[in-house]
Parts: sequence; structure tokens; C-alpha cells
Amino acid sequence: MAEEAAYGQRQLRRARYAVAAVFCVHGAVTGSFATRIPWIQDHAAVSAGQLGLALAFPALGASVAMPLAGAVSHRFGARNALRGLLALWTLALTLPALAPNLLGLCAALFVFGATAGMSDVAMNALGVEIENRLDRSIMSGLHGMWSAGALIGSAGGTLAAHLGSDARLHHTLAALTLTVLGLIACQGVLDLRSAPDEEPPPRFALPPTSAVVIGAIGFCAVFAEGASLDWSAVYLRDVMDTSPGLAAASTTAFALTMAVARLAGDRIVDRFGPVRTVRWGGVLATAGGLTVVLAPHPALTMTGFGFIGLGVAVVVPLAFAAAGRSGPNPSQAIAGVATITYTSGLIAPSAIGAVADATSLVVSFSLVTALAFGLTLGAGVLRSAGREQAKAGTQDRAVSEPRT
Repeated sequence: MAEEAAYGQRQLRRARYAVAAVFCVHGAVTGSFATRIPWIQDHAAVSAGQLGLALAFPALGASVAMPLAGAVSHRFGARNALRGLLALWTLALTLPALAPNLLGLCAALFVFGATAGMSDVAMNALGVEIENRLDRSIMSGLHGMWSAGALIGSAGGTLAAHLGSDARLHHTLAALTLTVLGLIACQGVLDLRSAPDEEPPPRFALPPTSAVVIGAIGFCAVFAEGASLDWSAVYLRDVMDTSPGLAAASTTAFALTMAVARLAGDRIVDRFGPVRTVRWGGVLATAGGLTVVLAPHPALTMTGFGFIGLGVAVVVPLAFAAAGRSGPNPSQAIAGVATITYTSGLIAPSAIGAVADATSLVVSFSLVTALAFGLTLGAGVLRSAGREQAKAGTQDRAVSEPRT
């Protein structure tokens, strides 16, 4: 029995590292794409306004396709589903750079977002399953690996842009490399399979109520994250009258803060629990928002953005984990939370811009501060009372893990 338990722990550790590698590959695709958006804009000959319209299509594609992920996993098994969906996502990286015009770019980005969303749900569902079996937090670290992958992908894209590389060539090479790495990583994930008598999940279904409540917390966090990531440089330049270089550095610093906080977040969650972690994270993010709004000096403003990043960094991973424990169908609940958070990421930049046009950026970040305080008020929805139910449910699912 002890030998079997040790073997099971080794398999879980292997699966954890494999899923972490999948998260890193997924993030690298996003980083690779984001750095070449200016090239794609020039190639498709679209204006700034048209580009803004096109960039809404990844979130639209993800929102439409994410509910399908559960049905795909049910039919093909978790490992095969993730293998196929991740490969579709990495290969979809080639599409935006090939678009010749606005219509083609919108279509390419819709497919790009759809494959991103389905693979996102599949890998988060596997991450939640491993977390339940290990009985300790790992989701923050997994999302930290996603952020690390995004940084790696953006570093490669920055180098390619600096060398004047054609994005079609750059993205083709990156897509092929990441596809191979993703397929290798998927070999180690858990091969969960549905029981023969288990009803398949519906192809399209509204998210359960529990996912909507949990998603509201994710909405607040992603809104604050998206607003800070997209508008921190503009805020430093326009409100604090800094140089373009210092303004750009604030965005990079914010992204690094998020990555580091997520990589370290699991230890904090294991010590204090998800509710206290998010509650005090909300306090920290609120203090950061107030610092941004009231700071008289650019250094304090950048510090405020850093506090926002630290405060919201682990909220989305914990929301996914709570969703996966909130009912009998983890993929459906995770898809519901993911849809809400994607929607938040979609509307945050434009909402901040609209409020700023009507009033000022200072007022916009007062709204961000209010939403950050919502994390403190609503943290209780992440209470992990369902962990034992999730662990019991694990025993009911058929798992194919051949001993090799």
C-alpha cells in the first residue's frame, strides 16, 4: 500500500509539472502575438479604431467556444482533449499575421480566441483536479507559469521586431516550436476519462449560479488587472507628466509583479487560505488604487500600480479552483468563470477610456479602486467548503493511468 501511495504521489508530481509546462506554452503564444500587433496592424492596413474593434474578437471567440471544452473532454478524455485543443491554439498563432484586411483579421482573431478559450478551460480543469488530489494550493503557481510564458514569448517577439523580422515567419516558427513543446508536455498530464454511464455535458449551457457568484470576484480582479496593464503607462505620461520611457517601464514592472506574486502565491494560500488571501489582497489593491489616485509623485504612482498587481494576482487562479470544486461538472463551472473574466478583460480598457473621456483618468482609477475593494467584501464566496466533496468526486471518475 505504501509503495502504491508513493507511486501515486510521483504520478501527481509529474502531472503537476506537465500542466505547469502547458500553462507556460499557453502564455508564450499570447506573448508572441502581443508584441507583433503593430506589424499586424500595418500589414492588414487597419486604423487604430479598426484595430480596437478587431481586438475584441478573441474574447468573443473564447466566450462562444469555452462551453464546448467540457463536451470535448468528456468524449476524448482529458489528456487527448488538452493535446488537441492546445495544438489548435499554438497553430492558430499563425493566423492573425496572414490577415490581409480588417474582415480577415477579425475572423482570424475570432478563431485565435476560440482555441485559446477551450484550451484554457481544459488546462485549468486538470490543474484543479491535481490541486484537489494533492490537497494543497497549486493554481496560483500554474497561472504564474502562464505569466512567465507570456514574458518569454514577448521577449522573443521583441527580439524579432527589433530585427525587423516578418511576423508571418516569426509566428510560423514560434507556432511550430510551441506545438511540439505542448505535445511533449501533454504526455505527462492526468488521463481522466468519464465513467461509461456518465451523461455527457451539454454543448452549450448557461454557467451554474455558483460560477456566476465566483466569477463576480474574478470580474473585479481582471478589471483592475486589465485597466492597470493597459492604462498605467498612459496614466504616468498624461497625469504624472513622465517621460515615455518611464511610463513604459511602469507597465513592464506591473507585469513582472503579477508574475512573481503568482509564482509565490501558493505558499500564501496554503498558510492563510483562499478567503483571507483574497480579502487582504483586496485591501492591498484598494490601498494601491488610492495611492495611484492621490499620489503627488510618479514613484508613488508606480508603487500604487505595484500594490494593485500584488493584490489581484492570485484572485483569478483561486476563482478557477473554487469553480472546479463548486459542483459536479468542473469544466462547465470553470468555463462559466472564464467567460465572466474574459468579458471583464474585454470591457475594462474601453470602460476606463470612456470614463476618462467623460471625466479624467483619475476618476477612472477611482472606479478601479472601488472594484478592488469589492474583493475584500466578496472574498467569502471562495470558501473551499467543497474540497472534501471534490475529493470524494474524484473517486467516482474513471482514471486511466497505466503503470509504465
